[in-house]
Amino acid sequence: MAGPRRWRKLAMLHKIETTYGTDATPVAANAIIGTNVSFTPIEGQEVSRDLLLPYMGNQGVVLAGIYARLEFDIEIAGSGVAGTAPKWGSIARVAGMSETIVATTSVTYQIVEDAIESGSLYFIHDKVQHVLLGGQASIAPSFTPSAIPRFRVSYLGLLGQITDLGAMPAVTQAGWATPKHVSKANTQMSLHGWSSVAESIALDLGNVLTPRFLIGDEKILISDRSCTGTAVVEARALSEINWFDRAINRTRGALTVTHGTQAGNIVEVTAPAVEIGKPSQGQTNGIMNYSLPLSLVPLSGLDEMKIVVK
Repeated sequence: MAGPRRWRKLAMLHKIETTYGTDATPVAANAIIGTNVSFTPIEGQEVSRDLLLPYMGNQGVVLAGIYARLEFDIEIAGSGVAGTAPKWGSIARVAGMSETIVATTSVTYQIVEDAIESGSLYFIHDKVQHVLLGGQASIAPSFTPSAIPRFRVSYLGLLGQITDLGAMPAVTQAGWATPKHVSKANTQMSLHGWSSVAESIALDLGNVLTPRFLIGDEKILISDRSCTGTAVVEARALSEINWFDRAINRTRGALTVTHGTQAGNIVEVTAPAVEIGKPSQGQTNGIMNYSLPLSLVPLSGLDEMKIVVK
């Protein structure tokens, strides 16, 4: 008789599909090392039968439009080698971003809307494997001082087989660089040209993931996108930076967050045209701050957020 299954024994394998919805059969080398995982094995509609019978009672339902939902965090770090794609690159690609590699120099992720790639993800929880096919994602990077920066990933996939495995895959952390914590030494931020003193910056690519189940076709689609964020910055004199004026006049300015100092482990997130929303005032440790809603606006299309690993 098999014993109980352990919660902490978990592996995620992810690989880009050649054909949408066709299993790419990821292996241990395609592992995604995540944390703060939330998994919903079966999502979909419960369709009531509503039969007219000579007695009352629950008639059960039919499950339709079935897919799976997964959310998790990935540490923001490079591959350890400049010009080598990070292990989380496949997640960025199914979040509607292209991957451009310049050998020994950089890897750039930019937004695309056509020919978005899809992924096969194996979610293995103590030897029970859930297969997600045709996966699409959205990512949300965040940086908070004295903490490890992370991408929050939302991932939807068509439901494949659910099976027992004889053993967990031989996943290792090879190729995953050790992240640097967010600090003055490791992290720089510029917002609207101001070298920022910030308590946090959180962004969201804002993909709308839409399960679409039709006669003749079933897919998970990225049906829309709206990039947003929030920056909590130290309040300074208006002569230094006037957020109220910028909010009222809908002034647009650039955002750059650069994390890491060593080649191969530098990740830079940029946005060329950021509008400031309604600032709210607060304090931390008796020091005033402003919480600034951010709208990341396309400047010339498909360019409201870019991630460069170098």
